[in-house]
Amino acid sequence: MTARMMSEQPTPVLPDLDEVEDAVRAQGLGVGASELHGALCGWLAGGGADSPRWLSQVLVDDELAAPAVGSVLDRLRTVSVAQIEDRDFGFELLVPAQEATLVDRSSGLFDWCRGFLGGFGLAAGAKPPLSEESAEALGDLARLAAASPQDDGDEDDEAAMIEIEEFVRVAALLLHGDCAMGARHRRQLH
Repeated sequence: MTARMMSEQPTPVLPDLDEVEDAVRAQGLGVGASELHGALCGWLAGGGADSPRWLSQVLVDDELAAPAVGSVLDRLRTVSVAQIEDRDFGFELLVPAQEATLVDRSSGLFDWCRGFLGGFGLAAGAKPPLSEESAEALGDLARLAAASPQDDGDEDDEAAMIEIEEFVRVAALLLHGDCAMGARHRRQLH
């Protein structure tokens, strides 16, 4: 199969937010779906291994069993890996949809950022090899992770939320490029 044909294949779609939320609650994980997805993506962006045991690695709990093959949480991992590696930038955040209230959307996004920072720190360590742009993006993600959701807003706030979501998506891909892709490239050179 040629590279062109591969890039024409559709990017896999994440499981539904409610499905992941139900799976998280059923396992008593103590995080929400958005935060868990953020942690997984942070782990991957920081150079963490794609492993069926990702849940115990990302949540730092050796007692957690690997999600069953084909389960919602297993699909979350496989789709997230495919999306973050997608050269056509098909990466998506598992956060409330645009139809949700601004408070729900901002809360989900800030939870995603908190999870991302935790997973990224676990995988990348204290001094990851970041470009100046990535270091700035990581600082911006930290500020978003510390933010509080807004109760209500107007059309300008809605537009700003869309821009912030896009920034977070691009920041995650940028960090993945520096830490995960960059590390692979460095290994290939040696």
